[in-house]
Amino acid sequence: MNAINSNPNTTIQSNLDRLNAPSSNVRQSAAASLDSADFLRLMTAQLANQDPLAPQSNEQMLAQLAQFSTLENQTVSRATLEDIAAKLDALIALQSEADPAA
Repeated sequence: MNAINSNPNTTIQSNLDRLNAPSSNVRQSAAASLDSADFLRLMTAQLANQDPLAPQSNEQMLAQLAQFSTLENQTVSRATLEDIAAKLDALIALQSEADPAA
């Protein structure tokens, strides 16, 4: 007969502790380090170096601006989520200090 875990509360508590542990995943790509000033420099260079006889269409420029706007919104959302995660990690750490028996 297989041994059955005699204390399921220990398993549940260890799973809860694992899930409530502060996160430490920090990933950042090279593109994440670019900001709006970099985008404006790239766009200015693109406009300065385009062929005057075959300029870029307005639709392409609007598409790029829309993509940049979307990226900017995602960056703000990510910063907000990272702030929330940091506050939750601090709360978990405080709870762990307050109740070390748990």
